[in-house]
Amino acid sequence: MLFEDANQLLEPGYMPIETGYYRLPNGQLHVAALSRLPGSQAKMVDWWFGYLPDSEAYRRWHPQSHLTLVWDKNRRPGQYIGASQIIKNKGIGFVTKLRIVFHDPSEFMDTSKFQAAGVGVAICANTYDIEKIPRGRLIHLVRDTSYGCEVRSRFWMYKADDTDGRSLMQHCLEKMGCLADFLPALYAQKTGKKIH
Repeated sequence: MLFEDANQLLEPGYMPIETGYYRLPNGQLHVAALSRLPGSQAKMVDWWFGYLPDSEAYRRWHPQSHLTLVWDKNRRPGQYIGASQIIKNKGIGFVTKLRIVFHDPSEFMDTSKFQAAGVGVAICANTYDIEKIPRGRLIHLVRDTSYGCEVRSRFWMYKADDTDGRSLMQHCLEKMGCLADFLPALYAQKTGKKIH
């Protein structure tokens, strides 16, 4: 799926590939990952991205890979849209350093269709290397379900090989799995709100 066709994610049901990676006609690598978060809700995933305060919390999200997280000066507590973060992640034998710039979902998708599509939130961002050279785009589309919520993640990698695609897919599934383990309790603890 080309980035220009991202609104296809708002159609009912699921796409033929919800977890996998493949080369697009324009040369980009497209990565998909479907994660299920029992007991969580879309609003809680949105809260997590706004809450994420520092490297300690970032490492909790993926203890084997996440190293550090630093927000830029534009970030206000509880907000992430319009702000950027610099992250360091550990791979097998290497460390990556990326800048993630969060955008309003309306810049990426037709948000007027979110309610009909059952979408509670979409986290959208452009990614860059540390020299601010574009690396790709990402969307985490979150839908509430009878058991909690699901995160349908999509990445468009500008320059990447199949190993990069496989690694990113695995990393996304692992970190969303970690988030599923602690998000409901953390949300209740930090907000004082009951989980429905």
